[in-house]
Amino acid sequence: MYQVDIESISQKIEIQNDQNGFQLNGYLFEGDIQVIRPGLFHIIHQHKAFTVEVIEVNYAEKVFVISINNKVTTLRVRDRFDILLAKMGMSDINAVKINQVKAPMPGLILEVKVAEQTSVQKGDPLLILEAMKMENVIKSPVEAVIKELKIVKGDSVEKGQVLIVFE
Repeated sequence: MYQVDIESISQKIEIQNDQNGFQLNGYLFEGDIQVIRPGLFHIIHQHKAFTVEVIEVNYAEKVFVISINNKVTTLRVRDRFDILLAKMGMSDINAVKINQVKAPMPGLILEVKVAEQTSVQKGDPLLILEAMKMENVIKSPVEAVIKELKIVKGDSVEKGQVLIVFE
């Protein structure tokens, strides 16, 4: 069994596959699916035709961006294990909370680009670390608020040293 969240219409669909075929929300899918090419499908369901193209796939997060008759939407798929974990209150078991940035190598802090209590987005530059005569831009691994800066411009740091703490 799978649960599919369709973001564009805020709808959930339950899909089961058994010996009779696909069931959508408990009803047998009575239609036709033809593969035009990998990632592109022609579907006829309830006397309506649909062209479905898979645009982007993230298997790790089970997220699919598709186009249905040229309207793009995102699907989030949960399999039976995800559903079971959610029922047990463990749906975020794979989520890793990153609450600090550590120095990836020894070096010298050339510039700090953020301040405490400021919000950063994933990928925002946090600081510049000079190591082996090269400038390395250290970027935020998450969207967060800076709780504490453990360094200032001119500090020498060691590999693994905590540089920034997030709330």
